[in-house]
Amino acid sequence: MKKILLLLLVSGLLVVSGCSSTNDTELTAEEIVEQLKESGLPIENEIIYTEETDPNDLLGRPNQYSSKVNFADDRIEQYDEETDPVGGTVEVFESNKDAKERHDYIESVSEGVAFLQEYMYLNGKVLLRVSYDLTPEQAEEYNTKLTEIID
Repeated sequence: MKKILLLLLVSGLLVVSGCSSTNDTELTAEEIVEQLKESGLPIENEIIYTEETDPNDLLGRPNQYSSKVNFADDRIEQYDEETDPVGGTVEVFESNKDAKERHDYIESVSEGVAFLQEYMYLNGKVLLRVSYDLTPEQAEEYNTKLTEIID
């Protein structure tokens, strides 16, 4: 009887821990940025990309992001806010694997290149990239709010 209870307990823990390590958000990047903004983060001038306007030509392509938004953070001096806001980017993928591959790719390309550095937060299918012009504490505010929204 003890072995059966132990087996059930361990099985239950595996199921619960497996569910908590990833998110299955169905939110788009636009919806996530809107909720980040509503949470009080100083977001302005969001650019919502389409397949036609995505500067990387990745939106909607196989194994790439399914939605993407760039935004300005009003604590950062802006140089070209209308077309290239400095603040952050939210990319949402169809799978956790695709999001992780994008994260790893960006990390490998930017390694050792100071002007390419940014804070990156991977949460399941969502990759949040935040400007290095923010302090670590300010950047972490984005990660905390993102976790609250999608977990």
